[in-house]
Amino acid sequence: MIPLLVCDDSSMARKQVLQTLPSEWQVSVTQACNGREGLEALRRGLGKVALLDLTMPVMDGYQVLSAVQEEGIDAQIIVISGDVQEEAVRRTRELGALAFLKKPFDPQQLRALLKQLQLLDSPPPKHPIAPSPAPLVTFRDAFRETVNVSMGYAAALIAKVLDVFVHLPIPHVNVLEAGELQMLLADANRARQLTAICQGYIGSGIAGEALLMFYDSEVADIAQLMEQGTDPYQEMEVLIDLSSVLIGACLSSIAEQLDVFFSVGHPQVLGEHTTIDELILLNQQRWNQTQAVEISYSLEEQNIHFDLLLLFTEDSMALLEQKLAYLMS
Repeated sequence: MIPLLVCDDSSMARKQVLQTLPSEWQVSVTQACNGREGLEALRRGLGKVALLDLTMPVMDGYQVLSAVQEEGIDAQIIVISGDVQEEAVRRTRELGALAFLKKPFDPQQLRALLKQLQLLDSPPPKHPIAPSPAPLVTFRDAFRETVNVSMGYAAALIAKVLDVFVHLPIPHVNVLEAGELQMLLADANRARQLTAICQGYIGSGIAGEALLMFYDSEVADIAQLMEQGTDPYQEMEVLIDLSSVLIGACLSSIAEQLDVFFSVGHPQVLGEHTTIDELILLNQQRWNQTQAVEISYSLEEQNIHFDLLLLFTEDSMALLEQKLAYLMS
């Protein structure tokens, strides 16, 4: 029986992986919810084969791969990630990963890959193997994993547009009152001026706003990456174009995963060269209570960061829970 490690911080992702394992594959499964736990399991020989996520707390997948390579640990590692940047795939292969599966993946993709890597050549067992217990999945975890996949596809598009590598964070998912949302935004950086682009979306009973915030001190650098001038009008056009790409990709991926359709409005400039507090004051009534998803992107070797907030209305919560309950089943 092959020791198999499934390492992902999302209980939703681990459950989906366990459900797609070929029934005839004779494995003993160990689960890990962060890279450090995963590395310890590999050191103990609990993962001769490992299915590894990249974006995790404590220790990410890149660090695990690097440690496995440095320590000479005997493990065959397949990366399964929502970070679908071409550079992410190249870096994982360089660090010794055998293959890369993009989330979400079809069960037949995993089966075909295991056969290709000659990991599924053992004969069927004479007696059925008891399935590994599936982890408990909460609404918050399922929603976070859905967003995790969508932000990976958005980052891949941004990476192509700007010819950079985008560092992906772990998305934060919370239900927030207006005052809590104000505190969240103010904590981002109270002292800096920003410009915010907003796009509304609605469809299939779900509605909300996507808010993308750029710090003014970094706008000229973004324009330069997109080979645009430093004229204020051109800079604003750059921000609007970049917002359309990033927000559109995120929402398209979420819609596809939830089997819904979003109609997305035209980008609007909510705050131009304003403070976060002023921005909140202008929009406090609209953001009375919301399901908020916070994603902070940063560009490698560039002093450029931008924050994306996906704000789902209170009325959308019930349908979101129904859609995610189907994915959790």
